[in-house]
Amino acid sequence: MTSFAPVSGLAGGALIGLAAVILMLTIGRIAGVCGIALNAMTAGDAAGRPWRLAFILGLPLGALLVTAVGLKDWSDVSFPANMPMTVVAGFIVGVGSTFGSGCTSGHGICGLARFSKRSIVATVTFMATAAAAVFVIRHMA
Repeated sequence: MTSFAPVSGLAGGALIGLAAVILMLTIGRIAGVCGIALNAMTAGDAAGRPWRLAFILGLPLGALLVTAVGLKDWSDVSFPANMPMTVVAGFIVGVGSTFGSGCTSGHGICGLARFSKRSIVATVTFMATAAAAVFVIRHMA
């Protein structure tokens, strides 16, 4: 069962958008998480590694902060897949974002804000695939 939380969704979306704008205004970079993570692990841009690692570290720290101040109780969160399935799914997402030249954050947030045609196509593909996956899981499995 999922719950409808428009205020939390709006607040989270606004914070993600604000972070993307700050990153673009301060260092001129797009907040695409897959690209940031990939470039943090490669040897090509050693000068850019510190901000990328800080960005990646901030992702789980944000969730921990929300938990610490009591804004969210995570006790009802569960993962229906086992660890091997989660690793395989993560690998597939990584391969897809590599072939798609970006992930949902890069295309769906930053690309759409710039009216990038490639990002519009990618985001429509992401959303259609997600809708199909939800339909299959909820109605056919």
